[in-house]
Amino acid sequence: MMFFGLVLLAGALAADDAPGEAGLTVMSFNVRYGTALDGENAWPKRRDILIETIRQYDPDIIGTQECLEFQAEHIVQELPAYRWFGVGRTQGPALADEMTAVLYKKDVLSPLETGNFWLSETPDQIASKSWDSSLPRITTWALFHHRPTSRQFHFFNTHFDHRGATAREQSAALIAQRIRGLRESAPVIVAGDFNTAAESSAPWKTLIESGLRDAWQTAANPAGPTGTFHGFRGAASEGDARIDWILYRGSFEVLSCETVTHNAEGRYPSDHYPVIAVFKWSASQ
Repeated sequence: MMFFGLVLLAGALAADDAPGEAGLTVMSFNVRYGTALDGENAWPKRRDILIETIRQYDPDIIGTQECLEFQAEHIVQELPAYRWFGVGRTQGPALADEMTAVLYKKDVLSPLETGNFWLSETPDQIASKSWDSSLPRITTWALFHHRPTSRQFHFFNTHFDHRGATAREQSAALIAQRIRGLRESAPVIVAGDFNTAAESSAPWKTLIESGLRDAWQTAANPAGPTGTFHGFRGAASEGDARIDWILYRGSFEVLSCETVTHNAEGRYPSDHYPVIAVFKWSASQ
């Protein structure tokens, strides 16, 4: 099978870091829930393309959205360098309970602490929802130890509501509040499907005003289309909204950021393009 799409040489870029200093490659990937009735784009017909996308871009950590348990298990079965953690947003039946599962390379990263909170007025209450949210929404987080450098960073992976504008604004404020509760100098990466446009929306502005930066904006030459949702059509263009972001703060420099359009003869791994950012650790933490 012939594969198309620009392949970012993430490993090579990371190798250009300062001598002896390994970089960090981060992917945000809405994988489209695996029980969706998507016909020719159903999970069994695209899962191999998804695996190949991850294999070629070789991220150290992946923040997924809409991930079901059997999808996470399939990924780590096919790519045994990875492990995963996460919980369903309602903690209901595993077959139907979407997660913001986090996958990570076990030889590169060690989770020191992990947890979840719900995007609601009662964030520690399982399956809670507030404001105009249509569904319970969740953030999965971790404090990671980066084994090659012995550095630590906080990772937040989230999926905002697709209908409630107020819910998205309040969700951003909640994540910003959680980040403010960390040590001021602590490195942080936030990945997710935010269901709203970067640069022009209130949630994006709230997170940027909290001290985060947008990897797409700070990369010297961001690659790929701006739009990240394409509905399996591969038709997102420069005029479409960038709703999948990777944000960061602290001792990181962005080497590259790309909207990944990898496909197999016009069949895509998901209805969203994944986004990948390659970071270099700065001199001080």
